[in-house]
Amino acid sequence: MKKLFTLFAAASLAASVSAQTVTESKTFDNFYIGVNGGVTTNTTGVRWMHNLNPNAGLRIGRYFTPVFGVAVEGNAYFSNKPGASYGTFVRFINSSALATINFSNWFGGYKGEPRTFEVIGLYGFGWMHTFNNQGWKNRNALTSKAAIDFALNFGAAKQFQFYVEPAIVYTLNGAGYSGLEYNLNKSRVQLNGGLIYRFGNSNGSHNFTVAQLRDQSEIDGLNAQINSLRGDLSGKESRLAEKDRQIADLQKALDDCNNQPKTIVKNVKSETVTNLQPTVLFRQGKSVIDPAQYAPLELIASYMRNHPDAKVEIRGYASPEGSAELNQKLSNARAQAVKDALVRKYKIAASRLTTKGMGVTDTLFEEVSFNRVATFNDSTKGE
Repeated sequence: MKKLFTLFAAASLAASVSAQTVTESKTFDNFYIGVNGGVTTNTTGVRWMHNLNPNAGLRIGRYFTPVFGVAVEGNAYFSNKPGASYGTFVRFINSSALATINFSNWFGGYKGEPRTFEVIGLYGFGWMHTFNNQGWKNRNALTSKAAIDFALNFGAAKQFQFYVEPAIVYTLNGAGYSGLEYNLNKSRVQLNGGLIYRFGNSNGSHNFTVAQLRDQSEIDGLNAQINSLRGDLSGKESRLAEKDRQIADLQKALDDCNNQPKTIVKNVKSETVTNLQPTVLFRQGKSVIDPAQYAPLELIASYMRNHPDAKVEIRGYASPEGSAELNQKLSNARAQAVKDALVRKYKIAASRLTTKGMGVTDTLFEEVSFNRVATFNDSTKGE
């Protein structure tokens, strides 16, 4: 028991060290299956070469880390020399549950794939059962196996392994009714060769893969980059929302402009002639341009960009309400407000624009309120 405890303690240490270097395995990863065969004979009291008994077996196992694993194995034995023949094809069987330790990975570390050559230790307990047709009572016994595998890994993904395994198998309770003991006189030596296939894993290989470990400073740096990108994204989302609001305002202004009543020009006097159609409407007594009135300004700005030689006179008007003096000032202010908007918002050169306050008029449009306007006249064209 002391030996067993020492073995499992060492295996646990190896597993904890290895677990820090490889990626996490899923439930059905790192399984393997194999067949083996060879010869066995009693350890003591016989001439080995004259009393060899053939055997064949099947092994299924799983590695939990590159160092530590478990396996179950069953072997059938076809002779029972030097004893009298049992008279059956299979003389006895032995099934074992084994712990496995990869000494190469334990002492040399795991590099991301199995080495070409590895040394693996096995230890565990089993059950033996005999068969005979001689009328004898079949025996059952508790067994213990210790072995060393000298393994050769091969294949494109190191998915295959061939091993040579010298082993000793103790029959702990002898014929099945004595006390438990490790006694060479109640043991067999065995030499087998075997072939193993490792199944494919969820990581895309047939073996463990090395984890990409990062130190805390690198993790902190990556977190800082993530936070910076989040900040940039938040700022862009805010700017995008502002652009969306501007687009909505312009669309509303355009819709308001399109929904205005059609203007009818009547009996235009010579001093009110305009050769550019867009007009800017103002509220009564106001010289501030409403948002809806920027659509006509955009048309005038576009016209002046397309005609770089054009010079435009902006004429401001007022409706008859109020005194003549107040309306003269109001018409001047309306013309100046339109000029300022063209210069500041649409970057039209001030030298290409002139203003003129036309005072009161009720002759531009049939609807009196429509005469609170600013009109445009290209002075480079005949009126």
